[in-house]
Amino acid sequence: MSKRKKLKMGAVLDGLGWNHMAWQHPDMPADASESIDFYVQQAQLAEAAKFDTLFLVDVSHVGPGNIPHYLSMFEGVSIMSALSMKTKSIGLSATIASSYGDPYSAARQILSLDKISKGRASLNAITSNPGGMVNFSRGHLGKEDQYPMNKEFMEILIGLWDTYEEDAFIRDKARGIYLDHRKMHTLNYRGDYFSVDGPLNLSRSVQGRPVLYTAGTSEKFIEHATSYTDGAFTHGETLEATVAVAGRIRKKLAEKGRKSEDFIIAISQNPIVGRTDKEALEKYMELLSLRPRNSLPTPLFFGSAETVADKVQLWYEAGAMDMFMIRQDHPHGQRDFIELVVPILQEREIFRTEYEADTLRGNLEIPKPAFRKVSAG
Repeated sequence: MSKRKKLKMGAVLDGLGWNHMAWQHPDMPADASESIDFYVQQAQLAEAAKFDTLFLVDVSHVGPGNIPHYLSMFEGVSIMSALSMKTKSIGLSATIASSYGDPYSAARQILSLDKISKGRASLNAITSNPGGMVNFSRGHLGKEDQYPMNKEFMEILIGLWDTYEEDAFIRDKARGIYLDHRKMHTLNYRGDYFSVDGPLNLSRSVQGRPVLYTAGTSEKFIEHATSYTDGAFTHGETLEATVAVAGRIRKKLAEKGRKSEDFIIAISQNPIVGRTDKEALEKYMELLSLRPRNSLPTPLFFGSAETVADKVQLWYEAGAMDMFMIRQDHPHGQRDFIELVVPILQEREIFRTEYEADTLRGNLEIPKPAFRKVSAG
């Protein structure tokens, strides 16, 4: 493992928490999921700990049975743009469903976020729940349309982000030359679901393109992830299951001539940490005492700081993940992990003590993609 790059870390901004009851805890603001002050606090906490990125899981189809966080929450690109003004180094990742979104608008939004943040933006382009299609005038489409749409969506994103070559904008006032028009490229994409001419009206990203992820565990997901993206969010119920998914991804990358070290495999967990196992159990019991009672499974990463740090190291060294995403069940879940576990991981030289670069790609240690003219679909 000596040559492997260090573990990457992300903070999932879940507002009220990834459960039904944490909003009732005395230490949780009841409006946390729609409080900019709360999000800024969480973002700056993660940045001070040198986390690689912030991440927002998004939904667009809700009902009364959803967790409270989903019932009233910010839209992803909007909140990440706001947080870009309150942070300097941490990455900013929004989620957009290809089943709902428009690829031209998504490409422009995320590249704008990238410009605003000076190279810190990323997008998680997922398929999402078919039920949400009715909110985007796509109720006539079904589950079988989702992966074909996702493929077209990502092809268009990449094509639009490669509208301009690196040196397309001359901006020479003396000669009156703003653009070398030979280095602006249209897309002229024609698919079964999307048709986009281009070009995009925004210059190339300082990191080549914004970082692109997708999420899932299926074979179709793996095919799309290894063809188009820089990383993938996946999961498993056990270490063995998670390692198996990661192994399938890395095998497919190799088949396509891609290096696994240039790709980020991320998982999310909701650790509850204490200075001792007893203190962690007390925090867990605090949540179970709230309504609805006994509706919170015991976290996989649970116990004293040493116990949780040992498990993070085990999963990392077993190849289950390149990036560990922290979700929050307890109101102080993120803070506790940062204060108690991160110093142990830093002492073991598994996680950084300072940012290495100015861009998200630089900190993730994945290459800046060269311009490529994408063929029309």
